[in-house]
Order: sequence, then C-alpha cells, then structure tokens
Amino acid sequence: MSSLLFPLLILALLVPMFLGMRKQKKAVAATSEMQDSLQVGDRVQTTAGLYATIASLDDDTVDLEIADGVITTWSRLVIRERVVETTETDEYDDDSISEIEESATDTEIRLTKES
Repeated sequence: MSSLLFPLLILALLVPMFLGMRKQKKAVAATSEMQDSLQVGDRVQTTAGLYATIASLDDDTVDLEIADGVITTWSRLVIRERVVETTETDEYDDDSISEIEESATDTEIRLTKES
C-alpha cells in the first residue's frame, strides 16, 4: 500500500499543473490571435485599462486615439481585448413602469400583511 502512495501523490500534483498549463497556453494563443487580427477603427482596451480607438498599426506598435485628436503610440502587446460597443435598451417601456411602481398605500398594505 505504501509503495503506491508516492506515485499517486506525484500524479495528484502533476495533473492539475498540466491542466493549468494547457489552459494558460490556450489563453495566450487566443490573445495573440486577437492582437494579430486588429484593424484600424477597432475599439480596444489596453492592459492599463485605457479605452481607445486604433488610428494606425505597425508590426510592433499601434497608434491609439484616446480622445479627439489625441493619438499615442503603444506596443501592440498591451492590447488586452477588443471592446464591442453595445447599445443600452430599456427593458421596460413607460407603460410597464407605471404598473411596476406601487403607491404608498399599496406598500403599507403589503407590509402590514407580511408582518
């Protein structure tokens, strides 16, 4: 029994380490693929948390427009992700909001019934 303990212990330590390395390798490959597919006009976020629009691209650098007319040059490796602009839509229209809101008397009745 004790002769099996050491190999099982080694196996128990190596399997999670191997799986972690695979996951990290996939994440690096996905980031590298995203950085290679960048185009002028894409909205991106840097590793420093800066949101900007790509003004121009070189092999190793990227020019980011952080405000109207303000362009800075960064290493291409600092691009963390491409930002997808989403439009916010109201979940409720004006008619359904009036149905959701309750009057003060309705609130008082509801609270007194619960207690």
